[in-house]
Amino acid sequence: MHMQYKLAIVAAAAIALAACGKKEEAAPAAAQGPAVETLVVKIGHVGPTSGPIAHLGKDNENGARMAIDELNAAGIQLEGKPVKFELLAEDDAADPKQGTAAAQKLVDAKVNGVIGHLNSGTTIPASQLYNAAGIPQISPSATNPKYTRQGFNNVFRVVADDTHLGGTLGKYAIEKLGAKKVAVIDDRTAYGQGVADEFEKGVKAAGGEVVEREFTNDKATDFNAILTKIKAKKPDVVFFGGMDAVAGPMLKQMKQLGINAKFMGGDGICTSELPKLAGDGMADEQVYCAEAGGVEGEQKAGMEKFRADYKAKFGMDVQVYAPYVYDAVHVMVKAMQNANSADPAKYLPALKAISYKGVTGQIEFDEKGDIKNGALTLYTYKGGQRSEIAVIR
Repeated sequence: MHMQYKLAIVAAAAIALAACGKKEEAAPAAAQGPAVETLVVKIGHVGPTSGPIAHLGKDNENGARMAIDELNAAGIQLEGKPVKFELLAEDDAADPKQGTAAAQKLVDAKVNGVIGHLNSGTTIPASQLYNAAGIPQISPSATNPKYTRQGFNNVFRVVADDTHLGGTLGKYAIEKLGAKKVAVIDDRTAYGQGVADEFEKGVKAAGGEVVEREFTNDKATDFNAILTKIKAKKPDVVFFGGMDAVAGPMLKQMKQLGINAKFMGGDGICTSELPKLAGDGMADEQVYCAEAGGVEGEQKAGMEKFRADYKAKFGMDVQVYAPYVYDAVHVMVKAMQNANSADPAKYLPALKAISYKGVTGQIEFDEKGDIKNGALTLYTYKGGQRSEIAVIR
């Protein structure tokens, strides 16, 4: 046997022995068992993050991101597995067609639940797709009553609806602001028309008179024709059912035409952005609005902390509904924890039975999916800032 061949055999044997030694050393680690699989739970969020009310859509999305980040830091487990929550955020531009396209995208992605949409006009058609797919949906801000009156068992909302909101504002206009004649404008969206209809009912029930009913659209900028007709009727209050992006220019044009009436609206105009959009068209205590939600007493400290944490995280103030989105995400995940499952069919019963104390108050749902004992907060504006008048239940 050649010396080179012998050396090769010895070298091969040495390598084999070394490999065996490594295997033996590694054996104790293998005895620990395989790594535990992480369960990925996908939560969809839809809002208008483009278009005239993108500031409101982004506000909602930020509320969802804040909740998701906190939940991931909390080390939650389901079915004995660590959970990683993923936010699938979609833009519906407040457009019903884009809203259903966004909804279909989330259905195709097999999300475990959906928070949204912001507007009633996008929430209602999208809800049909989520219902067909068996995906639970919680809206943080859609207030049209129809949303929870379609006979679906998977829809919920964490704010009061327009029956409560519009009716309360109508009554307030007559009984507290002393109005006798009222003009009503809506933007023909599901939200705007819905809240205007309920306001009109509230005015009439309180003994007031609706002297003019006009409409525009949610992208309009010129209101001179309808405001000129309204001016001739000399109303004490002008109510607008729509969003702040339209209400701001409308207030400017009211001032230009010399209409000195109070201006009222629902939660769509009740934002921190309205004074900027209205410019010099808004006088102190001219605008009155209601937000579909509200906290009082000891709950205010929790809401103030949320607002401070939100500003620290995103560098901006809360607009309107970020706290309700934040709570909606936490409510959905709490239901998953109660059911020990992210499977929609398994946690849906737990969501129906939920009792959760959030930053926006106690959250429980009735048989339709509406929040029980929903609150409203009435506001006016002074010095370009929202000023709370009262919380009403």
